[in-house]
Amino acid sequence: MRPVKVPIEDTIDLHTFHPKDIPDLLCEYFSACIDSGIYSVRVIHGKGTGALKMNVIKQLKKNSLVACFREASSDSGGWGATQVELVSGK
Repeated sequence: MRPVKVPIEDTIDLHTFHPKDIPDLLCEYFSACIDSGIYSVRVIHGKGTGALKMNVIKQLKKNSLVACFREASSDSGGWGATQVELVSGK
C-alpha cells in the first residue's frame, strides 16, 4: 500500500482514513503542522456514533505535541470537530 500524502493545512478530515491509522496519522500530522508553523488545527471526525471522536480524544490526551483541545465552535463543525492547540515547539 502506498502512503497517502496529506496536505499540511490547519484542518484535517479523518473521514477517509481507517480508524486503526488515526493514532500514527495524527502524530505525524501534528509534527508536520508544527514544522510548518501551524499551531492551531481543526480535526474533523464527524458526528456519527461518536466512536471516532472518542478515539481522537484518547489520542489527543496522550500526545505530547498537544497543548490543549476543545470542541470546535458551532460554525466550525461543533461536536463533529475538535479544535487542537499544538505546543509552540518540539
